Amino acid sequence: MIFLNPLGAPQLACDHCGCRWFARVEGATCYECGSEVTPENMAEYQVALTRFAAQNPNLSQPDR
Repeated sequence: MIFLNPLGAPQLACDHCGCRWFARVEGATCYECGSEVTPENMAEYQVALTRFAAQNPNLSQPDR
């Protein structure tokens, strides 16, 4: 599941409970329910991030 933050940037959320917090050190699992983030979820999220970066070049560049 993908949510949009107030600036319109995508945020990945758990398909099972909607939580947006994931344990990334030991794999990608939801903090709330323990569900795993699937490769399909990550691919969908990457597409959304790429789209956001293309539409918002000034917002998506890190500060240097």
